[in-house]
Amino acid sequence: MDLGLQGRTALITGADSGIGWHTAKQLIAEGATVFLTDAAGDELEEAAGRLEAPAGRLFHHPADVTSVEELSELGGVVREAVGDIDILVHCAGITGAKGLFHEIDDEGWTHTLEVDLLGAVRVTREFLPSLRTGGWGRIVYLASEDGVQPYDDELPYCAAKAGVLALSKGLSRSYAKEGLLVNAVSPAFIHTPMTDAMMQGRAEQRGHGFDEAVESFLEIERPYMELGRRGDPEEVAAVVTFLCSDRASFVNGSNYRVDAGSVATI
Repeated sequence: MDLGLQGRTALITGADSGIGWHTAKQLIAEGATVFLTDAAGDELEEAAGRLEAPAGRLFHHPADVTSVEELSELGGVVREAVGDIDILVHCAGITGAKGLFHEIDDEGWTHTLEVDLLGAVRVTREFLPSLRTGGWGRIVYLASEDGVQPYDDELPYCAAKAGVLALSKGLSRSYAKEGLLVNAVSPAFIHTPMTDAMMQGRAEQRGHGFDEAVESFLEIERPYMELGRRGDPEEVAAVVTFLCSDRASFVNGSNYRVDAGSVATI
């Protein structure tokens, strides 16, 4: 299927691994020029080195989404390298503070919201002028099942992702008439470094192996994931890539769940 991405330019945050990296791979395969960013410079450079792209179609530069200054610098680097972007895919995020509500202090809440919600706000603010210039654009935010189905041991993350969904829906009403379409994708328990760290912590806490931690998490915490496994990042990236494309020209303000049925409601 021709997705109409030949010649488009995309910026992907949180691109050094997981869903961001696999989205970059798929967008490159569809003919887009891709600019990767993430907070960690060394890992970002290594991640870029694992992608195969024609000359002049892959760039990278580190930036922390909690820093207005670093994002401003990133904006200048991106404009110098590729000009205005057509696509923003915002994947940067953390699990953040975990525990029951009475166990999480202000610092835990603030740091999680700074990265997972205000990070999306800052990135969008920096690149929105560029996205509005061409009469065609796409923003795709990585949200989470947690945004509509909160879990009591990670409420800061749940609240942040609910905020991302509201941000996405609100922006979709502001700029669609200019050709800029905004959507969200909500994965559940995808095989990424973030969930690896979660499962390693679960294994250590419960005193058993990593695979047992995954199995028990699926059985106890995510009983509606009918496929009984973690998702693969490329399965999420495929939906993100579609939403970036001409094929999604009538999709705006939507939240696509890629969760094997994890969200219990329709």
